[in-house]
Amino acid sequence: MLKLSYCRTMPLSAALGSKQGMTLLLFLLPCLLVVFTSCKRPPPEVYHPGKLAEIDASIEKAIEQDKTPGGVFWLEHNRQVYAKAYGNMSVEPEIVPANINVIYDAASLTKVVATTSAIMLLIEREKILLDAPAHRYLEDFKEGGKEAITIRHLMTHTSGLRPGISHTIEVDGVSKQWEGYETAIALAKAEKPQTKPGTHFIYSDVNYILLGEIVQQVTGRKLEDFTREEIFEPLGMTDTGYLPSQKLKDRIAPTKWVNGEMLRGIANNPICRKTGGVHGHAGMFTTASDLAKFARMILNKGELNGVRIFKPETVELMTSVQSPARVDSWRGLGWDMDTSYSKQRGSVFPLGGFGHTGFIGSSLWIDPYSNTFVIFMSNRVHPDGNGDVLELRYQLGTLAAEAIRDFDFKSVPGALTKVRNGIDALEKQNFAPLEGLKVGLITNHTGRNRKGVSTIDLLFETDQTELVALFSPEHGIRGELDDKVGDSMDNHTGLKIHSLYGQTRKPDPEQLEALDALVFDIQDIGCRFYTYISTMGLAMEAAAENGKQFFVLDRVNPINGTTVDGPLRRGESNFIAYHDIPIRHGMTVGELAQMINEERRLDVDLTVIPIEGWRREMLFDETRLPWMNPSPNMRNLTQAILYPGIGLLETTELSVGRGTDTPFEIIGAPYIDHLELAEELNRLNFPGVQFVPVQFTPASSKFKGQTCRGVNIILTDREICQVVDLGIGIAHTLTRLYAPEFDIEKFNRLLRHPEAIEQLRSGQSWQSIVSGWRNEKREFNERRKPFLIYK
Repeated sequence: MLKLSYCRTMPLSAALGSKQGMTLLLFLLPCLLVVFTSCKRPPPEVYHPGKLAEIDASIEKAIEQDKTPGGVFWLEHNRQVYAKAYGNMSVEPEIVPANINVIYDAASLTKVVATTSAIMLLIEREKILLDAPAHRYLEDFKEGGKEAITIRHLMTHTSGLRPGISHTIEVDGVSKQWEGYETAIALAKAEKPQTKPGTHFIYSDVNYILLGEIVQQVTGRKLEDFTREEIFEPLGMTDTGYLPSQKLKDRIAPTKWVNGEMLRGIANNPICRKTGGVHGHAGMFTTASDLAKFARMILNKGELNGVRIFKPETVELMTSVQSPARVDSWRGLGWDMDTSYSKQRGSVFPLGGFGHTGFIGSSLWIDPYSNTFVIFMSNRVHPDGNGDVLELRYQLGTLAAEAIRDFDFKSVPGALTKVRNGIDALEKQNFAPLEGLKVGLITNHTGRNRKGVSTIDLLFETDQTELVALFSPEHGIRGELDDKVGDSMDNHTGLKIHSLYGQTRKPDPEQLEALDALVFDIQDIGCRFYTYISTMGLAMEAAAENGKQFFVLDRVNPINGTTVDGPLRRGESNFIAYHDIPIRHGMTVGELAQMINEERRLDVDLTVIPIEGWRREMLFDETRLPWMNPSPNMRNLTQAILYPGIGLLETTELSVGRGTDTPFEIIGAPYIDHLELAEELNRLNFPGVQFVPVQFTPASSKFKGQTCRGVNIILTDREICQVVDLGIGIAHTLTRLYAPEFDIEKFNRLLRHPEAIEQLRSGQSWQSIVSGWRNEKREFNERRKPFLIYK
């Protein structure tokens, strides 16, 4: 099309004989070469032709609606390219059709392609530490809360700094425009965090203005030189960089009129225009084909055509979720992963990909699972600043994924999911299931949403329901007590807190009289003798007896929902063995509530508000939910995993580490020879654990103030460690080596299996004891199937 238009106005011979003609021809030839190759559609087995046609139609419709004057689309899957230019690169002051080699103002794509890349190279070279305070690299950036801001906070937009710096300054009481790079940096350094660093996502140009300056301070080189020499030139990105040459002006898409001048080759960003055109947040120009080279390098773990820019682990670091756990908006280092700015991902590409957008209209999304990236370059602000490609980006992301024939996006191994506990799901529904009800809440300090706001406060402040009373379990409403708990008052709401771990463990009719429903929201640990599920069961009984509804705000099982381990309970129900389930049951509290209601024939009006995004095989640290100690001595996931086995031992004359910094990771007693015990246990070759001899002195609990000798249990493979088998094996060894000091009879209080105790006493091997439970576990797995909510 360009060639035909050109030939209509000037004969080719005349064109070649003129300076203007030669310049235009030099511009057109590479464009035409790219157009001719890219317009050859990939083989039909790669992309659905109908979906490619829908992509074309979507862009053309946006052009017709004046959403953008034109653009370039680039879809690449397994190195198979579909690329095409649409509409015009310019409509004012003259109409110039678009082509694939148009250079666009990248705007905020600068943040990831230039600045993030530069920072990651410096982290890789150990010139910058990711979690170091930013003031280590920036002078005068320490006061007003900024001392806590780290490089990671800046890169993930969790510094708390405002979105941008002011365009004016006060001079003698008069507001004036400012100019100059040094002024911009001084203003950025003077910003103060609006929120505590690491707690909220605020997309901010200030973060990347500062990061760009850090690159210059650490390297002693200009940002434009460092990025060109270290990134763009090695990758062959010959049309990418800051401050494009005037020789390229005819290839650059203009943006908008400013003071009577159409911006072309000058950054549209006003801060860049006031300061020379180079910053960490904006100012870069690029083409779709150059951006494709960069995306290929990222997909190829940092290397392209034999040139290595990053180590593979550097790419993995910057393209994985790095936002703090309590922040619901997911960012990598620089890269957007799942925020309100991620529309270009569309509705099909799975969570776990990454990308970025630019204010001028360009966007990039990279999907590592399918080895795909999608680029759309445009100057949607041309000519008057009123274009809008937000919806188009979403459409293109969706259609691009739908166009790929050879990848099943419905089942993507390793794809991320955003896990939301029941309280988050309830909040998202605006508490509709509780509408109009007077409720009592059974909760403790673990009853919080993803952002850390307590369920007490959420229910108290909503207009949808009326929170009338609070009920606390073992350890109290704050989870700090290791003894019986009395009734108290909540200081914030003024509501009475009825203890369910004091004189009574079940709500009485008087406490329920003014209620329509009970709501249960407590983080369980996945173990039968962890008493929160007993509190739930007894409360369900009370609700059934008094005609009250019962809601469970479900929470993840932190030690996964697949592993079932240990024997079923023998004997009558009690508070540490409420229901007939194995020690490690592999269920959530919501699933257990359904089982309890059905099997105990409670007939309570039960509603479970399910978790969103959780898969049964997930351990807690795979959910990216913030950890909060469920009880005083349950301080991390390792201890939670070990607890069903090691916790079994604590009713015997043995310390399980209470009163130390590592409960359930160490065991010992004054009568034990720690060297002997470690040697004996290591000889048993328990899968997934090793034992190291230790000495420790508990500050509280059993053997307080006494020197205990024993072992530190090192969890080497949490996927294969059968922790209940481990507890049985340790008990067997302790009985053999240290009876009668170690009294095996006391072991039955939590095990609840007299037959196993007799077998241990008689010297039967622990392996034969645990193998006898296999049928019980198989039967329980069948029993639980009707009540499982999650796959």
